[in-house]
Amino acid sequence: MDWIHALILGLVQGLTEYLPVSSSGHLEIGKMLLGLDADEAGLTFDIIVHVATVLATLVILWREVSWILKGLFTPKWNDEKRYTLNILISMIPIGIIGLAFKDSIEALYADEHIRHYVVGTCLLITACLLTLTHYYKSQAKDNISPLHSFIMGVSQALAVLPGLSRSGSTIATGLLLGNSKEKLAQFSFLMVIPPILGEALLDFKHIFAPSAEYLAEHGAATPIPTLSLVVGFVAAFVSGCFACKWMIALVKKCKLIYFGIYCALAGVLVLILG
Repeated sequence: MDWIHALILGLVQGLTEYLPVSSSGHLEIGKMLLGLDADEAGLTFDIIVHVATVLATLVILWREVSWILKGLFTPKWNDEKRYTLNILISMIPIGIIGLAFKDSIEALYADEHIRHYVVGTCLLITACLLTLTHYYKSQAKDNISPLHSFIMGVSQALAVLPGLSRSGSTIATGLLLGNSKEKLAQFSFLMVIPPILGEALLDFKHIFAPSAEYLAEHGAATPIPTLSLVVGFVAAFVSGCFACKWMIALVKKCKLIYFGIYCALAGVLVLILG
């Protein structure tokens, strides 16, 4: 992978991580269009650009993050602790699915034709979810309840499938449950930080200290030039900051149907090309 490929894929990851169009699906589309296989655009690069978007979230939502951190160190029960509890509850489904079905999900990536079929189909599912939010009138509840946090966590867990947008699924689920548009985007972006960082730590373990079983199944990681990793990280971080801020404004206006139309077209295109 040269630095031009890294720049393009970094921009794709940064923009699509927050827009409801599936970053994993668009990374697969980008690799397909650039003619890169799994060895050329490997696990290390995917981790780097995902960590970059997590940092972008922390930068754009630093006021909310600092509000949560300050509240955690006070002795009394408060809104900050309640918000943190909801984030922890939202992590339960992805933890269960990650432990129980990780091997099955990874198997979807093993065959290129099956992977493209999954990406295309999941993009169409994302399109349906986003379209539903356009016609459903929410009740605009101010506070996200623990039950709704868990249900949104289920949506996030299902979005490990490439092409099923994490932000699109969680925000659409929250809107359909009647939650406030103003609070949904922030909660959706913050609830993904712990799972992404946790998965990144596990994946780094496979890269730097792979087990015999992992090497037998995946082989040794193909080295990626340092320049490509740096370019990909910077591109994902900068574009992620822009997309995060833009998406929060878009959710408040609830114009998600346009992304639904885009996902439908992209899904059909992937199914045809794949």
